[in-house]
Amino acid sequence: MPLEVLAIAAHPDDAEITCGGTLIKLAARGRRVGVLDLTAGEMGTRGSAEERLREAAAAAQVMGLAVRENLGLKDSALDLTTANKLAIAAVIRRHRPRMVILPLKDQQRHPDHRAAAILGYEACFLAGLAKADLEGEPFRPHKIIYASSFIETGHSFMVDISDHWECKHQAVAAYRSQFDGAPQSREIFRPGNDIFEFMEIYQRKYGIEVGCRYAEAFWMAEPMLVDDPSLLPVRSI
Repeated sequence: MPLEVLAIAAHPDDAEITCGGTLIKLAARGRRVGVLDLTAGEMGTRGSAEERLREAAAAAQVMGLAVRENLGLKDSALDLTTANKLAIAAVIRRHRPRMVILPLKDQQRHPDHRAAAILGYEACFLAGLAKADLEGEPFRPHKIIYASSFIETGHSFMVDISDHWECKHQAVAAYRSQFDGAPQSREIFRPGNDIFEFMEIYQRKYGIEVGCRYAEAFWMAEPMLVDDPSLLPVRSI
């Protein structure tokens, strides 16, 4: 069965942190949701590749994912090569997701996050080329959106994750090698910050902006089509 949503991330735990609440929400609604991690995060100071793969599997169970795969590309060396693009495109053809979620490449501290955004977009394009060196039928996702939580940019929309906040917290907490509360764990996602406090502050902020308790932020390149603007949910006054 095809996936309805596929999040593509550079490392295990990236998807959980940036858009995990949305993935959990969609899975809880019966959508087939998957995550493709491009690397095992083996270059990280804390945790081995084996540990992080086990943690990713545990997080996938918490989130209710239908699919979680790891391409095993080189951490901190996500080169913009044709081989890497085709490897991702092969996964897209196999799972045929209607929507792909990518990291937003702007303002990213880790080069792999920028590379994952570019590789993911170009792989979505390549997957639709009939003459591409790929198995399976040509396919392109209908929609690409970008997880823009924690990035100071003009977000296109927010998703209310209030009912799934605790589950998101549990999914991130599955990465014990990274976020066990030790002082060193404050140097991983944004240096000097506890990841759970960081998520709490930002996603409460997004929630306040749109009138809910917790929200995740997204950006998309295309204008949004609205059928009836009088039904838009966020109040102006």
